[in-house]
Amino acid sequence: MGVGKTSVSQCLKRELPNAVFLDGDWCWDADPFLVTEETKEMVIDNICYLLNRFIQCSAYENIIFCWVMHEQSIIDTILNKVKITDCVVKVVSLMANEETLTKRIMKDVDSGSRGTDVLERSIARIPFYQSVSSVKVQTNNKTVYEIAKEIVGI
Repeated sequence: MGVGKTSVSQCLKRELPNAVFLDGDWCWDADPFLVTEETKEMVIDNICYLLNRFIQCSAYENIIFCWVMHEQSIIDTILNKVKITDCVVKVVSLMANEETLTKRIMKDVDSGSRGTDVLERSIARIPFYQSVSSVKVQTNNKTVYEIAKEIVGI
């Protein structure tokens, strides 16, 4: 949260040919937002269903998916449920230091688009990404376009 996942993904969608973008948060946009075993299973199933449909659709050459995946088990669960036999999968973690996260999230808090609780959770998750098997892309002091171009080059 706060590293630029959605902004970078939207940029990648515009930069890559025949691209479609799925934000995992869209599959779990609820009020109240409940985190239970049932809702976690539901959102993973929703995500995998949509990813599989995008993969099957000949109109799309590039599928961009973003979500907070701070644990390897989340990535593994999704990859095990998605039919990726004829796909190239790039797992990328966008990284930001505490100062950058604080600045970005507080801007969103000030605009009313995020609650202050997001900052504490985001900072607490920073160390988790080191154990995730992914290409790490630092987002500190970079524009969305610069980050997207770096990802395209991976």
